[in-house]
Formats: sequence, C-alpha cells, structure tokens
Amino acid sequence: MSFRIQPTPPARPNRCQLFGPGSNTKLPPKMAASAADVINLDLEDAVAPDDKPQARKLIIEAIGDIDWGNKTLSVRINGLDTPYWYRDVVDLVEQAGERLDMIMIPKVGCAADIYAVDALISSIEAAKGRKKRLALEVIIESAAGIAHVEEIAAASPRLQAMSLGAADFAASMGMQTTGIGGTQEDYYMLREGQKYWSDPWHWAQTAIVAACRTHGLLPVDGPFGDFSDPEGFKAQALRSATLGMVGKWAIHPNQIALANEVFTPPEAKVTEAKEILAAMEEAQKSGAGAVVYKGRLVDIASIKQAEVIVKQAEMIAKSA
Repeated sequence: MSFRIQPTPPARPNRCQLFGPGSNTKLPPKMAASAADVINLDLEDAVAPDDKPQARKLIIEAIGDIDWGNKTLSVRINGLDTPYWYRDVVDLVEQAGERLDMIMIPKVGCAADIYAVDALISSIEAAKGRKKRLALEVIIESAAGIAHVEEIAAASPRLQAMSLGAADFAASMGMQTTGIGGTQEDYYMLREGQKYWSDPWHWAQTAIVAACRTHGLLPVDGPFGDFSDPEGFKAQALRSATLGMVGKWAIHPNQIALANEVFTPPEAKVTEAKEILAAMEEAQKSGAGAVVYKGRLVDIASIKQAEVIVKQAEMIAKSA
C-alpha cells in the first residue's frame, strides 16, 4: 500500500442519475418527485440548438421554483467545442442560486477542459459572493478522455464524479456499433461452436473506476439506450457495480427503480459484511490476523471489503 492515502469520495448517494431536457417544462416537477438520487437537467444533447437559450432560462427558473428535497441537483452544460457553454456557465452561476449543486461537463478530453470551466466559475462566485462552492462532474466520452482519464480525475478540487458516455465514446473510438451500453452482437467469443458475449465497455469502466478511486471521485456508469429492455439494463448495472461503480444514469423513469435496486446493497450482503467485521474483531482480540467464516478465510483485506458495503448501506439509509 502506498504511503499516500487514497482519498475518500463524497459521502452522498449516487445510485441513479436521472436526465431530462431543460426545454421540457413538464419534466422537472416529475424528476423532483422521483426516487433518483441525482437530477441532471440537460442543456446539451437533448436540446436543439435553437432551443438552448430558452432551455437555459427554463432550467434556472425550475431550480428556484421547485422543491428538490435532498436530491443532488446538476445541470449538464454544452461541450467546450460549442459557442454555448460559456453562457451556460455564466447564467447558471449568476442566476440559478445556491440550490444548484453541480455542473456536468460533457466530452472532457484533458485536464485543461476542467481548468477552463473551473476558472470561469471561480471568477463568477467571487464576483457574486456565492456562499456554496459549486461542484463539478464530467463525462468521459472520447478517445482523448479515456487516454487522459487520470489527469482529468486530478484536475480540480471541485470534481466529485465521473461518468462513461457510451454513445459518443463508441463514435470517437470508431467502434462498429450503434448500441448505447450493454453487450454488442459482434463482440463475442466462440468455444465449441457456442457464442459467449463479453462486455466491450469493461476496460473503459475499469480505467474510470481506477482513476476515480485514486483521486476520491464517484465513478458512475452512463446510459443504457434501450429503455424497453429492463433485463439488459440490470445486467449492465450489475457488471458496473461489481467493478466498483456507485450508480448509473436513467434516461427513462422505468430505469430508476432498477438502478436503485442494483446499487443498494442487499440486506443479506449487509448482514454478512457486519458478521465478517464482528468475526474479525473477535479474532483480533486473540491476536489472530485471519478467521474462518462460513468455510472461507477472511483477513484484513476482507475487513476493507466489508466496510465498503456497510458504509454504503448506512449512507443510503441516512439519506432516506
């Protein structure tokens, strides 16, 4: 273990991030009433170019007018390669008030992208006397983004979370797929005439998780495009959770409960984790560094694994 202690990520639930276009005035009240932990009001892909100024205005009004409860409230701005992003930032920070928690930066390719947004936010906060410091979250959705993922994760103390945007990522990588998340028809292994589908996003997710855990961020899985396939969504979410991701996007209301289910530790796992901690505590009292629990050896590393599950369950329960 390095002498450099791995920083702790933000202690807030992030099981489900629900997205909705800022141009649709009917959606924000429904999003606020949903069971999603994080709300992402969108100014980017879900809003047509001609509608962006009006969507920005509507989002600012919704932030102030709607009771968002204890949800984390975020707005996805437009990409830094567009003429819209700077006005997104200026208007949001100047007008949206203290209820806005985060700004999401899409298509981040390097640490300098974070610096640009951070510098603009810092200037406006100082000028307006904003008391609550805005946080940032980013989406990795390009070859450059995944190549520079660790420097991006270390780019700003404002940064709290990082997501994988599968669709734009696939396009940037030149992947021969039109699917958004999930297994892909032609990405399989063959054994004794039988096809076995593996996960083409696995390596990118692992890179994101490693960068996030190194720098104290929340790693989040992005969208699953086929919202008529709950089993496919759940399978993708389970793989992501197993890899260490803390949550997943929902692009449709029927995906919220699925994400919350997968990223909430089951009671049986929480009970087992607590029993492991109790067994190790007793073992340490007698000077033992390991103990047998239900036929398997558990040791110091097992304590760390069990603590992750117990702390996550306690955080979710406290938020509820």
